[in-house]
Amino acid sequence: MVDFKNIKGFVFDLDGVIADTSVYHSKAWHQLADELGVQWSEDLANNLKGVSRMDSLELILKTGGKENDYTQEEKEKYAAKKNTNYLELLKGMNASAILPGISDFLTSLEEHDYKLSLASASKNSPLVLEQLGLAQYFKEKVDPSTLKHGKPDPEIFARGAEVLGLKPEECIGIEDAKVGVESINSAGETSIGIGDPNILNEADINFTSTTDLTLNNIQKAMEVGQLND
Repeated sequence: MVDFKNIKGFVFDLDGVIADTSVYHSKAWHQLADELGVQWSEDLANNLKGVSRMDSLELILKTGGKENDYTQEEKEKYAAKKNTNYLELLKGMNASAILPGISDFLTSLEEHDYKLSLASASKNSPLVLEQLGLAQYFKEKVDPSTLKHGKPDPEIFARGAEVLGLKPEECIGIEDAKVGVESINSAGETSIGIGDPNILNEADINFTSTTDLTLNNIQKAMEVGQLND
């Protein structure tokens, strides 16, 4: 594992790491799945985490055996409809949706002069950050519309380091989804998984809650990892 003192930047996912926006995404996708006649389930909801809009729609259609029932144009209309539903739900979002410990962690990173970037597959992430009151921390963001590949491909996290002017090995990526952790690892960054360690077992460091996300805890975990290497 990389030495903690060589870390200069942090690349963040948004949903499930900074704020609980996954609830809004799930509600919007659930609404669309009902309209398409696809059975909604907790497994399906979990499989959509960290996945781009069009890939999520494809997964829902495949789950219902309907992947060949619609033209590309029709699929794009359904994806746009989901986004409209999501934006309507977002109107009720405020700082109360920020996950525990995240505001303090961002303040700590800023005080210690770490560079921060956002690597979210959501095209609505700038709007979400504004509504949460956290936009000032993320002057650098990866524009998902410029990406050719979705997670677990490393492109989004590699770009997250690039927009900071840093090498991947100088960055820590933070994710709550399995595909996101795979993306971070493939990009050559140190990965932190937030959530169930059995699901996020490929993460270099695992915290079950965002409340554990502190510089002190990260340094300790990296030092232990170096001893175990």
